[in-house]
Amino acid sequence: MNTVPLLEGRGLTVRWRDRVLLADVDCALAPGELVALQGPSGCGKTSLLRLLCGLDDPAPGTVLWRGAPVRPADWPAVRRQAVLVAQEPVLLEGSVAANLARPFRYRHVRRPFPADAARELLARLRLPPAMLDAPAADLSVGERQRVCLARALLLRPAVLLLDEPTSALDPAATAAVEEIVREHAAAGGAALVVTHGREQAVRWCHRVVELGGRHA
Repeated sequence: MNTVPLLEGRGLTVRWRDRVLLADVDCALAPGELVALQGPSGCGKTSLLRLLCGLDDPAPGTVLWRGAPVRPADWPAVRRQAVLVAQEPVLLEGSVAANLARPFRYRHVRRPFPADAARELLARLRLPPAMLDAPAADLSVGERQRVCLARALLLRPAVLLLDEPTSALDPAATAAVEEIVREHAAAGGAALVVTHGREQAVRWCHRVVELGGRHA
């Protein structure tokens, strides 16, 4: 039986300034898939993630969500289901709890902030639950990476777009992140993960997509 991909790109073009890094790229994420995206630095991996969640213009290609082309007006709703977690984690002023709770203040999120689930998730990511009260500005890069992943997961997206999510983590924290993302896929979600580690990509993901090319 054919499964309609959750997220799909057809004929995508990735540009950097006036150069085309990738042309006519096709990619698809089916429910349950965990896919690694690899290639040399500057080949367009991060830009491809941005195209797939509408942060950059995919023209002349097309992005499809659950089999239907995404129109400009559709992007806000799609980005709530295909969440990008950037390599450079961005947290706002205030406590970790305030950062995790902020998306739940938006009108389209019709659920209260799940504080108990947040504590459990932080613990599973090898972060102390007491960190909820810590100032976000005091966190290390690795801690911020995991808080941003927790924030994404609390929103229950269908697709995670992860840009080097374990680049600043030790082996124990890396294993914790890998396990949680595996569970997300096993529950019917999907994830596209940029990682430079070939061994990690093969161990962690169901398949590996290789990209080529460099910019000057």
